[in-house]
Amino acid sequence: MAIDKQAIKEHIRGILIALGDDPDREGLIETPDRVARMYEEVFEGMNYSNEEIARMFDKSFQDDLTTTADSKDIVLVRDIDIFSYCEHHMALMYDMKASVAYIPKEKVLGLSKIARIADMASKRLQLQERIGSDIAEIIQLASGSEDVAVIIKGCHSCVSARGIKKENAATVSTTFTGLFQTDPALQQKLFMMLNQ
Repeated sequence: MAIDKQAIKEHIRGILIALGDDPDREGLIETPDRVARMYEEVFEGMNYSNEEIARMFDKSFQDDLTTTADSKDIVLVRDIDIFSYCEHHMALMYDMKASVAYIPKEKVLGLSKIARIADMASKRLQLQERIGSDIAEIIQLASGSEDVAVIIKGCHSCVSARGIKKENAATVSTTFTGLFQTDPALQQKLFMMLNQ
């Protein structure tokens, strides 16, 4: 699915009119185009399925892997800066940090690929919980490992700037699959790594 920038421009112009402003005044005349270009960038992930993202970022290193099939060695990339937009209000989710862990089986993903996967999964109209499950699914597809953990902490402007207006509220969500879901000792090891 390609993002339709022309339709976005037309709708943004309509929103400006609906707000009672003049879209032809100097400060707003280029706003529809700017918003369309911004949306194309910040919603880039909407152009791809999880499977397509996994294929884009599945660069792996098989030759150097010495773990066995039953290994519980954890690869963790923590504090990956991401942002997204809430699908309920189209409001910014900000100050988000994603930590992504997996247990390599037959291949090891390039570390930058893990950050790129988190970034692309968040560039959609999303729920924080779904960002975590999307990242986990993409990591599973790209790495071939069922054992993935994703922890995300972030702030939501639909909570901080409107409605209840609780600006210090943060949301933490977790997605655990495979051994991370069933092995309490492995979970404890992960949380120890996260707190170092």
